[in-house]
Amino acid sequence: MSETPKKAAITGHPVAHSRSPLVHGYWLKKHGIDGDYGRVDVAPEEAQAFYRNFAASGLTGANVTVPHKETAAVACDRLDEAARTMGAANTIWLDEDGRLCGANTDWEGFLGNLDQGAPGWDARPGTAVVLGAGGAARAIVFALLARKFTHVHIVNRTVEKAQKIVDEFGSGTSAHGWDNLGKLLGKADLLVNTTALGMTGKPLLEIDLSELPKTALVTDAVYVPLETDLLKQASARGNPTVDGLGMLLHQAVPGFERWFGVRPEVDDDLRALVLKDLGAAS
Repeated sequence: MSETPKKAAITGHPVAHSRSPLVHGYWLKKHGIDGDYGRVDVAPEEAQAFYRNFAASGLTGANVTVPHKETAAVACDRLDEAARTMGAANTIWLDEDGRLCGANTDWEGFLGNLDQGAPGWDARPGTAVVLGAGGAARAIVFALLARKFTHVHIVNRTVEKAQKIVDEFGSGTSAHGWDNLGKLLGKADLLVNTTALGMTGKPLLEIDLSELPKTALVTDAVYVPLETDLLKQASARGNPTVDGLGMLLHQAVPGFERWFGVRPEVDDDLRALVLKDLGAAS
């Protein structure tokens, strides 16, 4: 008898807009795998029960998106270091004993994107400035400390939110308000925007890059539009830049490997497929 095809899905609320089925569907087809990746919209009031009884869903594993990453982490029997540190899981699976395991791969997505888009970017890890203090910022701080950056400045309009991340990560991080940004940029080797500012339909990220060294790498977690105003400004003054689309693609790699047994690549065809879909949706 042939094995039952493995099924995975993006879970969260809402999930209709998610590009994850497009990404995983591309890899399933490319590798000739008899599997399925779909969407499961989990209403907030049902989330706790859904993840606690994940084995009843019929899924081998799943990605978890907002607002359920924290709920999924609590439901897991085992968490990797990143998910444990951040209190949030974006990738879950059932092990051979039926236990629910969770990981946070957002930090791997960030690093994979920069490794591909700017090879050698961390050859001399120094000082980074991270704008924003949400879940993406937390994952990126984790990633930068893993790559031995000596200091990560977290800049947020509400300093208390940035301070919460500092309280979690401690040495090598510091919290700042927006008024400190100019001074911090003057010594930055890397600038990362994790806020929604600059995203299509949101206000622009108003920032003066005049103090930023032209050797500093600039990247944006926003990928709609692909080239944000921040990246345009940075590129125009000669800074190397990397867009945010690769973070979305690379964070999906570990989950696919876990569920379907093949480690996929983020290649030009996949990127073109997702860009075409983004263009059709805009």
